[in-house]
Amino acid sequence: MPVLTHFQGDGGPYITSAIVAARGLDGKIENVSFHRLQILDDTHLAIRIVRRHLYKLLQMHKEADKPLEVAISLGLHPAIMLAAASSLPFGVSEYGVANTLLGGDLVLTKCEDVSVPVPSDSELVLEGKIHPNDETDEGPFVDATGTYDIVRKQPVVEVTRIMHRNEFIYQALLPGMSEHHLLMGLPLEAQIWESVSSTVPYVRGVNLTLGGCSWLHAVISLEKQSEGDGKNAILAAFTAHKSLKHVVVVDSDIDPQNLKEVEWAIATRFQADKDLVLVPNARGSSLDPSGDQNLGLTTKLGIDATRTLSRPKESFIKARFTELHEKRAKEILKE
Repeated sequence: MPVLTHFQGDGGPYITSAIVAARGLDGKIENVSFHRLQILDDTHLAIRIVRRHLYKLLQMHKEADKPLEVAISLGLHPAIMLAAASSLPFGVSEYGVANTLLGGDLVLTKCEDVSVPVPSDSELVLEGKIHPNDETDEGPFVDATGTYDIVRKQPVVEVTRIMHRNEFIYQALLPGMSEHHLLMGLPLEAQIWESVSSTVPYVRGVNLTLGGCSWLHAVISLEKQSEGDGKNAILAAFTAHKSLKHVVVVDSDIDPQNLKEVEWAIATRFQADKDLVLVPNARGSSLDPSGDQNLGLTTKLGIDATRTLSRPKESFIKARFTELHEKRAKEILKE
């Protein structure tokens, strides 16, 4: 397998585009999620597991004193990857979401050594077991921020079998770059939209910005109905995405994808003594080198850059040329 060492300071070769599938003790609960995998030797991988669903399954097996069987798949349809990158409720199978995205055409295949299925069109599959008490140093590794994540004790996967297509294509995802950001950020934008929509009536757009690694910074555009909507939207966004660090809320006339417009809204509609939301010592992202990476604590900041409703709307709208001037300007451009 042509596993890459992506950056000079990486702890070793890393598999970066793999999804890991596992099941609960009764076989009814299924989880499929992305995890980076560091090559230790010919039959062992260090796996980074944050405290979410795979971690929960591992703890259940640890209490039962049983290894957790896993199936690691690479070279997949984008719909499967997008589903695996989504934060679904515990017990909802990401394969089910992928099947919906594929119009019911997802086909799964049984593994040889483990009782966990894999997509039948995978290029490469690693079967293995995680022994709950077996840990090793994992890292350093460049993650979404483009900086090195810290070294931690992480579980070890014992690989028992490898299956692959003839002349298989090995897929690698370049850490900290656009594909990495897309898979991390896109599903969370929908989740933030849903959470904020349950708090304020009209959400017009959500952007996890590239400058914020598509993970730490969000811009939310909404149709403000009442004073306080902006602050409620900020808190709802923090609730939806625990790793979110900074949130800017703007009015619906501001394009959240256009950061020049967002900055203009901050400059003309934001007052720090009234519109700033500060949440110290909150749970954040362990990837943020400025925070407490061991405890995962950070200070969160919200900026309500929506116009106040106590003043005329016209006070906050950019001046426009008359229709005659706009028409003539377009004619000149055509000429």
